[in-house]
Amino acid sequence: MFATLKLLFVYTALGPLTGIVGIPYTFLVGDISLLYRAAMWIANAGIRAAGIHVEVSGLENVPGERACIFMSNHVSNLDPPVELPMLPGRSSVMLKKELMSIPILGRAMRMGDFIPVERGGKRDAAQVSVIAAGKALAKGLNILVYPEGTRSRDGRLSAFKKGPFYLAMETGAPIVPVVVSGTEGMMRKGSWAIIPGVAKMKLLPAIEPSAFATREDLLRAVRQVIADALPSEMKPLE
Repeated sequence: MFATLKLLFVYTALGPLTGIVGIPYTFLVGDISLLYRAAMWIANAGIRAAGIHVEVSGLENVPGERACIFMSNHVSNLDPPVELPMLPGRSSVMLKKELMSIPILGRAMRMGDFIPVERGGKRDAAQVSVIAAGKALAKGLNILVYPEGTRSRDGRLSAFKKGPFYLAMETGAPIVPVVVSGTEGMMRKGSWAIIPGVAKMKLLPAIEPSAFATREDLLRAVRQVIADALPSEMKPLE
């Protein structure tokens, strides 16, 4: 639990102060870039304080001239703070709606065009999220999304939701598949205990939605390349 306490100390010591100063400053200057960079630094500092080393490969696969959709497998609550600071440019995230109600953090995420997603499969709510994500892409932001919809219970890749692929087909934004491993053993689902170690993050070659006739074909292709790049113990059983 010592690693968990160190991560929480960094986040609680630096996060609120950054928000209290950074949010009014952002309103005044009309530019969130400085607040975003500070938030990413804090996210990474917390990870490092917890004894987690992040190894990143494949950054050359990110199409720098176009906003893209990063699609990653999801095995731990550590995935977003591990992955997001490592992504080039500025990224929005599709995340569960409840997180937007956290004081200060929720306000900062709304200012950063983070996209709330309401769980439960409601069609209207899903459409609202997709529209918001499309607007973020149009503004030049990348999107980080976890197409499984929730964390895997056993570390193995599970089924993908269709919503992110509808977004990709509608906007034409390239998809960069992302494989994260190591975090599944560092913070397991249902536990707050962090075990220090090495988290590996691999960005795979971009996939163009225009190359596929349907979103189902696109979904299968993206899931397959992620599955192929996962360690054997994390590959789907089906």
